[in-house]
Amino acid sequence: MLSAVAFSVAVGFGIVAPAIPVFARDFGVGRAAVGLVLSAFALMRLASALGVGRVIDAIGERVVLATGIAIVAVSSALAGLSHSYLQLLVLRGAGGVGSAMFSVSAMGLLLRTVDARHRARAVGLFQGGFLLGGISGPAIGGPLAAWSIRAPFFVYAGTLAVAGSVALIGLRHTPLAPKPHSSDDATARTNLRTALGVRSYRAALVANLADSWAAMGVRNTLVPLFVVESLHRGTGWVGAGFALVALTNAAVLMPAGRIADERGRRPVMVAGCLLSGAAMALLAAVPHPVGYIVAMLVFGVGSGMLDVAPAAVVGDVAGKRGGTVVAAFQMAGDGGSVSGPVVAGWLADTWSYGVAFWATGGVLAFAAVMAGRARDVRHAPEVALVQTG
Repeated sequence: MLSAVAFSVAVGFGIVAPAIPVFARDFGVGRAAVGLVLSAFALMRLASALGVGRVIDAIGERVVLATGIAIVAVSSALAGLSHSYLQLLVLRGAGGVGSAMFSVSAMGLLLRTVDARHRARAVGLFQGGFLLGGISGPAIGGPLAAWSIRAPFFVYAGTLAVAGSVALIGLRHTPLAPKPHSSDDATARTNLRTALGVRSYRAALVANLADSWAAMGVRNTLVPLFVVESLHRGTGWVGAGFALVALTNAAVLMPAGRIADERGRRPVMVAGCLLSGAAMALLAAVPHPVGYIVAMLVFGVGSGMLDVAPAAVVGDVAGKRGGTVVAAFQMAGDGGSVSGPVVAGWLADTWSYGVAFWATGGVLAFAAVMAGRARDVRHAPEVALVQTG
């Protein structure tokens, strides 16, 4: 059910994403203001995630999930009716809060209800729903935006309504987490302070930040410019590279999840960081179309591994109730998504694309070191984790 919800949400976002910058530009604002509309969603996700985690700990995931989807749906429909830039900006920010509510509660529910033996594979299936939806959405959104620049916002609201209905109906029998003050709270609840004392959890945070930095800061932001300006190839090469990343990412999700479940999270995290870092190094060292294609293939494999193993670690640590623990994990990823494009772009402007790629590889190498020093916490009792680190 959660994978179906993820697919519906991702399809809608893929439909509306191409329309947002064009719609904002229609209000006569500059490129920086257009960028602010795009950043407002991610910034509000980042700012609200920890508060969302506390709400989840208090009232449970299902209510927060459905409410979050409703907020994004209503704000999207109203954004399509915007008559000013300020209205669009505020409504996209509100959508970011709803997105944080959905994503933290969905991941928390998934990690809580699936046992450690299958947790990474479950995360892979869930991420596969997002990936498939993300691939499908833009194919619909482009032609739709050409017909009407406002139409994608309403279609997005419709796909969210489908997602909310699936969640309300399909998840109605999902067991609730223990109450915060129940008799088994000592073993069921893991707070953020306790989780931060666990080396594996800290490694998962850094890995998620590094993966988002590489994906948003390099692949989505710098790679298209690198292909056009340095490799002197057309946008078709950009699309081909992105397609290779998506295909290899999808292919590796379930195998990586199986390895993480059967052999441990650490080797998958380390391999994912090293492979993604190697892809960045390849872009820097071999600025050639062949090097670019190989780098995108390698990055797709590494990123797929990082889509499953770090989240599984969070589930191992969070236990039956750990909304803030899951929220902090999402914040790490959002932090990478926000800072990656800015830092990598500044490095490329100040020095070169190669420096930006090497620096991103360094971030991923640091994450690999952190993961290598972590221990396997798949079957460790939550209350004992902080004692062993």
